Amino acid sequence: MGYSSFAKVYDNLTFNVEYEKRAEYIKKILAENGCENGILLDLACGTGTLSKYLASFGYDMILADSSPEMLSFARKKLPDSLILCQSMTELDLYGTINAAVCSLDSINHLLKPLDVKKAFQKVSLFTEKGGVFVFDVNTVYKHEKILANNVFVYETDDIYCVWQNSYRQKSRTTDINLDFFVLKNGRYDRFTESFSERAYNIENIVQWLEEAGFTVKNIYDDMTFSLPKENSQRVYISAVKL
Repeated sequence: MGYSSFAKVYDNLTFNVEYEKRAEYIKKILAENGCENGILLDLACGTGTLSKYLASFGYDMILADSSPEMLSFARKKLPDSLILCQSMTELDLYGTINAAVCSLDSINHLLKPLDVKKAFQKVSLFTEKGGVFVFDVNTVYKHEKILANNVFVYETDDIYCVWQNSYRQKSRTTDINLDFFVLKNGRYDRFTESFSERAYNIENIVQWLEEAGFTVKNIYDDMTFSLPKENSQRVYISAVKL
């Protein structure tokens, strides 16, 4: 999955993410775990909007993503930051970091438990002792009850997007197909992106973090400091390197 065409419209279709508020929320989680400054890795950073806000808090940002197209937009937002075209499972930094974040269900894009383990191990390898790892995941509930086999439509002034899902119960995997219609010079150009997400039990995620050398500190319902509920769609997890 390269997000080659998706990169061009990604920022226009993620306006509801509230990046600034989300960055402030992540900053609070980092701070409560002792990380208020230093080198911060944004893993699977996409177009770098979240990274930009985190940088404004004083963190020295490293951006990593497997999509060159996404990174081309990130580079415009943070021209002075280190930007690496690397996947989550092939992370290879030049030194250690004080903290890492991985946002907007990027972990769910890893479709094999082994790959989730590899990603955690890579982050652990480059995180200093006492460093913090903060990330979110879409829950099993969201995949089964919200994404499932549903269709969603998003529309802006110049973009029309049809999002179609197909859910595989056995593996808890949602196959996603996005059809885009983008207004250009008085006509609509059409393109398609397809990818999948997999939901994992939180208990397994905690186990894999511990195997990678982290200890889990908190698990929160999305954008809160409350415990997850049965119908939580996204949870945030903070872990500290032992």
